[in-house]
Amino acid sequence: MRILILGAKGNLGQELVKVFAKGHEIIAWGKGEVDITDKDLIVKKIKDVKPVIIINAAAYNAVDKCETDEKEFELAKKINGKAVGYLAEAALETGAILIHYSTDYVFSGRKKTGYNEDDLPKPINKYGESKLLGERAVISLSGKGLRWYLIRTSKLFGPKGGSEFSKESFFDLMLRLSKEREVINAISKEEISSFTYTPDLAKATCALIDEGKGFGIYHITNNGAVSWYEAVKYLFQLKNIKNVKLNPISSSGLHRPAKRPKHSVLLNNKLKPMRSWKEALREYLNN
Repeated sequence: MRILILGAKGNLGQELVKVFAKGHEIIAWGKGEVDITDKDLIVKKIKDVKPVIIINAAAYNAVDKCETDEKEFELAKKINGKAVGYLAEAALETGAILIHYSTDYVFSGRKKTGYNEDDLPKPINKYGESKLLGERAVISLSGKGLRWYLIRTSKLFGPKGGSEFSKESFFDLMLRLSKEREVINAISKEEISSFTYTPDLAKATCALIDEGKGFGIYHITNNGAVSWYEAVKYLFQLKNIKNVKLNPISSSGLHRPAKRPKHSVLLNNKLKPMRSWKEALREYLNN
């Protein structure tokens, strides 16, 4: 089966390539191979290669930058919104299945019990708005025959991608800061959500196809809900880091332009639960 992976050099994209390459023909495009915001170009290239499945792991994720800079917000809407619509149209025209990733940030974070797949999105920051545009672009073509999987996930961590635009994960950032600082502040009891290990997410994505799961929206994260503070505390325990003072603070203690949802746990009602984020983190650190 021929599978096109976009954003193939990113943190998630590289893991998707590894997983899907076992038994499938992979076409891996990064930013250097194609500009997904160029509608005519991306549609033509997809028609040329005729993939059976299109997986879009390309995304704009500078949450604070697009909150304060209008040009950056326009770029976020292009990449996370309009470009997803182009991919959906190309998939519809070629008969391909489209797999696209979204985020817990499409929700307000006011539902403390967690969010189901069919809960109504209501983002509270511009990044979330841009991701919701992409969701709507995909869903809008359902009635025309588009076959799609929309996977919402959160707090990705894992090996850093080969792209120059790949960001270090939260855990890698904390490990780096532990060598540079004597004190680290982390939000406690607020901004509760779930971490997701990119190799696990890639395997779960592949399982959707291999097991013939029905099209629609899926929430895929590692099991367990946690605050940033609790996550760092566990990380430091695993790495036996004792020379850094870890302070629990409220979200108001960090001056960030974009609001974050306070409780954005994605409830998985359709799939077998993945292993815990703690187990996944232990594996990542061991590797």
